[in-house]
Amino acid sequence: MIIDEIVLVTYILTMTVLLIFASHGVIMLFYHRKYIKNIPSSNENMTFDKKVTIQLPLYNEEYVVERLIDSVCKIEYPKHLLEIQVLDDSNDDTVAIVDKLVKEKLSEGFDISHIRRKDRKGFKAGALKEGLRLAKGELIAIFDADFVPKKDFLKKTLKYFTNPKIGMVQTRWEHLNEDYSILTRIQALALNGHFVMEQPIRNRAGFFINFNGTGGVWRKECIEDAGNWHDDTITEDLDLSYRAQLKGWKFIYLRDFTTPAELPAEMNALKAQQFRWTKGAIETAKKLLPAVWKSKIPLRIKLQSTFHLTNNIVFPFILVAGILNVPLVFIKNSGPYGIFFNLMSIFVLAFISSFLFYLYAQKDVHTDWRKKIALFPIFMAGSMGFAVNNSRAVFEGLLARKSDFVRTPQFKIVNKSDHIVTNSSYLASNKIDSTIFVEVILAVYCLIGVFASIYFMEIAALPFQLMFFLGFSSVAGLSIKHPLEKGN
Repeated sequence: MIIDEIVLVTYILTMTVLLIFASHGVIMLFYHRKYIKNIPSSNENMTFDKKVTIQLPLYNEEYVVERLIDSVCKIEYPKHLLEIQVLDDSNDDTVAIVDKLVKEKLSEGFDISHIRRKDRKGFKAGALKEGLRLAKGELIAIFDADFVPKKDFLKKTLKYFTNPKIGMVQTRWEHLNEDYSILTRIQALALNGHFVMEQPIRNRAGFFINFNGTGGVWRKECIEDAGNWHDDTITEDLDLSYRAQLKGWKFIYLRDFTTPAELPAEMNALKAQQFRWTKGAIETAKKLLPAVWKSKIPLRIKLQSTFHLTNNIVFPFILVAGILNVPLVFIKNSGPYGIFFNLMSIFVLAFISSFLFYLYAQKDVHTDWRKKIALFPIFMAGSMGFAVNNSRAVFEGLLARKSDFVRTPQFKIVNKSDHIVTNSSYLASNKIDSTIFVEVILAVYCLIGVFASIYFMEIAALPFQLMFFLGFSSVAGLSIKHPLEKGN
């Protein structure tokens, strides 16, 4: 009986935390309606006479580097005002490919340089900082290797630097290979929540936003005034963004101008990306939240910044909820706790809030939004399945455990006819990561919850039991798939 009560109380506390963070989606929808007409202003008659440096940070990108450099060199801007830095930390065939491409572009009249460092100190932040030291431009545009900027990128972004306090302009990520697989379609659904809703809403409402690491333009003076790139977190973009805005710099987010990028098409690559983003956000929260709360910015901005920097803390709670869901079925059917379970029905609001948030994210940019939002239950299952991977990232961030910047490998996967190079060294080795075993165990465990829900006719609990089972089993299954293919 005491154990049952501990389980119930723990579950209620866990779901309360999840409800608080999920209800933030409704708050975002409120601000969406309130500030929908608060569009950033630009100077349409602006003369493009500023020197611009485009930085391309690379590490082992042999499959996509040519596409990147070619697309950057097609950007419409006077050649004498454009500098291109290929910040290449690679240790594979990428180096030779870049060397050849740079020589070709130099012969075409581009001011392009192949910048190599003796080591990867500071990872991406270190490369960007070294490039900034050498940069000639007043404005700094940054593109990761998986991006394909449009020809009018600079013309569309530079016209927003109308105020000397505008420090950064960020464009919305577009997805080159959204329809490649169910994995990429779910990623697109998830990312649109951030890029279509969170970023523009925060920006229009006057809250802090973040540079997304790529697809944006910085004022060089802003970077230097904010303390330059730091490598003490693995989300150097989020870190610098907050330091700059705390110094009074203003950011602009362009929801309606996009920069296409390639989504990870392989599960372990996606897990590495999610781990980096989750851990880095926790590291940045630990580093900068005290400064946020000590600053003189309004309370509303402090509260929103806290939600922004800490929302990844939900993953350990999702994991706990998944574990407790199974015994709850048995407790409900064996003890006098009817009142507790009646009260717990309020937690369905967390699901509804999240659904509405992502629904609006699809409706705002897609005509076929009904087709896309139909993937929401699969997206929710995937979020549950990522709870092990991302919870580990949260705890490493909280415990200040340092780790390498693990890049997200790209294979130029755009069309359905494209294929991942399964024998590439870019993929995880054929050694199965230990977290996969935990995911397999949890999948089997949650399957017990599915059978128990059916046995006890707990129809309301069954969808959530199924989502946890499908989430853990699919994440584990896809994590095993490519290492085994490589091994064969």
